[in-house]
Amino acid sequence: MRTAGVPGYLRLAWLAVMLSSALVSRVAFAEPYLALRQGYKCETCHVNPTGGGLRTSFGDVFAENLLAGKALPAGAPVWTGQLLQNILRLGGDVRSDWSRTATPHASTVQQFSLEQARIYTDISVIPNVLGVYVDEQIAPGTQTMEAYLRYGNTSRWYLKAGRFYLPFGWRLQDQTAFVREVTGVNMSTPDTGVEFGLEREHWEWQVDVSNGAANQSGAAQGAGGSSGYMATTQLIYVRNAWRVGTAGSYTHSSVAGNREMDGLFAGLRTGPLVWLGEADVVRQAGYSDGTHTMVPVLGEVDWLLHKGNNLKLTYEFYDPNDHIGHDQQTRWSAVYELTPIPFLQIRAGFRRGQGIPQSNVQNRTLFFVQAHGFF
Repeated sequence: MRTAGVPGYLRLAWLAVMLSSALVSRVAFAEPYLALRQGYKCETCHVNPTGGGLRTSFGDVFAENLLAGKALPAGAPVWTGQLLQNILRLGGDVRSDWSRTATPHASTVQQFSLEQARIYTDISVIPNVLGVYVDEQIAPGTQTMEAYLRYGNTSRWYLKAGRFYLPFGWRLQDQTAFVREVTGVNMSTPDTGVEFGLEREHWEWQVDVSNGAANQSGAAQGAGGSSGYMATTQLIYVRNAWRVGTAGSYTHSSVAGNREMDGLFAGLRTGPLVWLGEADVVRQAGYSDGTHTMVPVLGEVDWLLHKGNNLKLTYEFYDPNDHIGHDQQTRWSAVYELTPIPFLQIRAGFRRGQGIPQSNVQNRTLFFVQAHGFF
């Protein structure tokens, strides 16, 4: 990904072509286990203080020298994303994959797919005071994922106004995890509103007021209309080898019914292992039989086998209604992640779901091969 002596615009075009040829993951966004492994906060490696998207200069240096199994040759040009005297930062991700899904009593599906191509831009209008951030999906369809005005220094306090990802629990790589799907707060469902953030040495706190953009499951699906408002808050205590956080959210909706969510999540590093856990309680009104209480749970362990080689094991549990017995779902997966060189990750994994026998989708098996090209 280095082309010395080539004009800047040709270099970026060449880079885009190379990235678009990579096989990448539908779920490759953020990796909280990396922050725990190094003892970092999200804003250390990402421009967005709550994580994901465009990387900081430190994040690019980390990807080039610590994340990959093989570092760049000595003297090779270094990509930092900084342009126009550090006023403009650029970055991007391209994601596609090959997958094989086996569903009971149905035909097995195999396919290649381009999942996403994104371009990130951050403009420091006044450094550490005023900035504009944009996360634009350019394929397979154009969609603005994040676009917000940022005021303040993100290492102390800040205000956001616009469209952005809400803070609630772990910002996981897998957007299909139960804790991300059931809460409806993930990196596929940004919302529009305002966010206040406060950063201290061992604490970080966010408070959001937003539209509540129909990210609700169950009774909200197909209800039409929009929520009145959504209030979200998250508080995290961070130490070098561990951290614990709590999150809460309330959505007022006269159409779909009010929604309350509470979450508790924690992480711990023990030698080469990083442990992550999250448990959420979601209470959704608006059903004909009254309020449904949903409980998604996640357990994950990441094992650093060797530099650039990570083994991820996850176990998930989901109870879609605490008033009904024998409707719980479980899911486990094993994923091997190889980062052979900077800015490229290859992943291969297996996922097995188990639910009620009558639901074929809940009992399907997925095998996938993915790669993630980013800059």
